[in-house]
Amino acid sequence: MPRILITGAAGFLGSHLCDRFIKEGFRVIGMDNLLTGSLDNIEHLFPLKEFEYYHHDVSKFVHVSGELDYILHFASPASPIDYLKMPIQTLKVGALGTHNLLGLALAKNARILVASTSEVYGDPLVHPQTEEYWGNVNPVGPRGVYDEAKRFLEAITMAYHNAHQVETRIIRIFNTYGPRMRVNDGRVLPAFFSQAIRGEGLTVFGDGSQTRSFCYVDDLVEGIYRLLMSDCSQPVNIGNPDEISIKEFGEEVLALVGNPDAKLTYKELPVDDPKVRRPDITKAREILGWEPKISRAEGLKRTYEYFKEVVKTD
Repeated sequence: MPRILITGAAGFLGSHLCDRFIKEGFRVIGMDNLLTGSLDNIEHLFPLKEFEYYHHDVSKFVHVSGELDYILHFASPASPIDYLKMPIQTLKVGALGTHNLLGLALAKNARILVASTSEVYGDPLVHPQTEEYWGNVNPVGPRGVYDEAKRFLEAITMAYHNAHQVETRIIRIFNTYGPRMRVNDGRVLPAFFSQAIRGEGLTVFGDGSQTRSFCYVDDLVEGIYRLLMSDCSQPVNIGNPDEISIKEFGEEVLALVGNPDAKLTYKELPVDDPKVRRPDITKAREILGWEPKISRAEGLKRTYEYFKEVVKTD
């Protein structure tokens, strides 16, 4: 059985990746310091002999005994509410954590896939965003700690690939949603569902004309799996190119939840908030044979079923 280390294993994406790779016949080592993750997301895996868990901060030296075939580096705060509250930890996991895991990949002769983000494009001047676009990022703005951590992650990953011939893969993840997102995550989908279920105002920043492109988690996980198993060492966008304004998205959530007390409310747009976000997935289609399969309507229904169970309304 191939052996894989997944960092950020107790997080939203990490836990779904643990599920997928166990299903594919891997022995999975999950690693997380629970800064933003939760053991609730992976407690169903603890009885399995194919799964082991280590509570560890990858910003410190990472040791894994025995052979290791693959590494997925998904450890990082990923929502604005988290990385604005924990800027130093966000920079450290992107820089020191990535360095440590690349060193481990080199020592173990393992293939490593690192999780980058559409945030490397910043507030883009090119739309939709292709992998060749270098971005429009404010390095000293409040979002810079996340944006630049991920840009450094990409740079050091390519350095290890070129200098040490480490087998590396880089995924640029666009907005993703689904079960196991934290209720208080701060990102738009958990916020909208929580507020709609409670009958509160759905917080729209600015006039709601800014756009996002939402990809259901199962589609993203399929893209990650295909990229890891591919021969592509250059960054690849994985996301859903079906673009929608935040205002329209809020209206979709209101219609789905059907709580008459919930309505859209408007607040000032945060600093450096991207005005548009849509992936060009030409590379994913051509190289990986991948594109999203789950419609937003279907994905939102599945996600709503989850939030109905976890959002407290009292």
